[in-house]
Amino acid sequence: MTPAARIAAAIGLLDLWLGGEPAERALTNWARANRFAGSSDRAAIRDHVFDAIRCRRSFAALGGAETGRGLMLGALRAAGADPAGVFTGAGFAPAPLASDEVASGRPWEALSPLERLDCPDWLAPPLEDSLGDDFAAVMAALRSRAPVFLRVNLGRADRDAAVRALATEGITARPHPLAATALEVTEGARRIRGARAYVDGLVELQDAASQAVVEALGPAPTGAARTLDYCAGGGGKTLALAAAGWGPVFAHDADPGRMRDLPERAARAGVQVGVIAPGRVAPQGPFDLVLCDVPCSGSGAWRRQPEAKWALTPEALGRLCRVQSDILDAAAGLVAPGGRLAYATCSMLRAENEDQAAAFLARSPGWRLLAQRRWSPLEGGDGFGLSIFAR
Repeated sequence: MTPAARIAAAIGLLDLWLGGEPAERALTNWARANRFAGSSDRAAIRDHVFDAIRCRRSFAALGGAETGRGLMLGALRAAGADPAGVFTGAGFAPAPLASDEVASGRPWEALSPLERLDCPDWLAPPLEDSLGDDFAAVMAALRSRAPVFLRVNLGRADRDAAVRALATEGITARPHPLAATALEVTEGARRIRGARAYVDGLVELQDAASQAVVEALGPAPTGAARTLDYCAGGGGKTLALAAAGWGPVFAHDADPGRMRDLPERAARAGVQVGVIAPGRVAPQGPFDLVLCDVPCSGSGAWRRQPEAKWALTPEALGRLCRVQSDILDAAAGLVAPGGRLAYATCSMLRAENEDQAAAFLARSPGWRLLAQRRWSPLEGGDGFGLSIFAR
């Protein structure tokens, strides 16, 4: 495919997304219907689509319309490219620009501060309250793609050995300061899933801040420490806890389908984890450590999941906060006397972090706050919040 044909494909996919279809589903269906497209074509189209979603507001302003054409027109203008050289109508290129499209849009200098930051108006006040002086820098960072991080399985290799193993297959990685297990991939990221280092369990894909959350729980205590990842999702933190020596480690999620691949991944990593079905957690307790990485706005991970930024509403945030409170209360009942409860979000909003911790302490006698911290996207990984309570 030519570069112009890739942009034409992205325009159609963005129109589907703007019409309500999830971007991943649209991309999957497009790839199935266009099997002539090679892996490099699919990757380039995917990048166009998600870059436009991250920068939806500014690209629409630059392009003069919140349509697939408008977003890609804005993307070209943001990159300093001449859209007329792409919108030619030749072959599979997008149709030539109409006269009103040529004159459409505003220059970057005329965009409002929130348009330049691609921030929804209603979210600016709570984000500014939460991020303080870092607000503009963080929101600007979230307009770009997230780095690719790996977690080194220290039971199989140290970081240097993992770096060398990856290098033999054309993958360049370097240690990242957020966690002792973290590697940032700087070249060859699309080769990871086929690499021997990945297949043999030396490394696992996991954001560096997510690794830092597990590291912040401290070293695994001597002897058995029954550990529950209560909102396990795909099980990244479950595997990190097991690799760090916590155990026995159990994983639970309200949607067990999310944990479908966890046994296979655990076997690849050489660790043992137990999977607990919904409704069957209490008989397995109590636990010395319960980690709750709760459903949240995902505002700290908008680089990876940019659709969430535009889908979030005040009503949806309120519902999420109520779910978080319910999960905290349920998880607290699973903690053994003297045990710990860890509450984590990939959110940067105070309402989902510090405010939730304070409300939990206010309604839960017998608990105290041991530690609390945040990780900012400015540190390289996703934005995360963590509060650790002791019973």
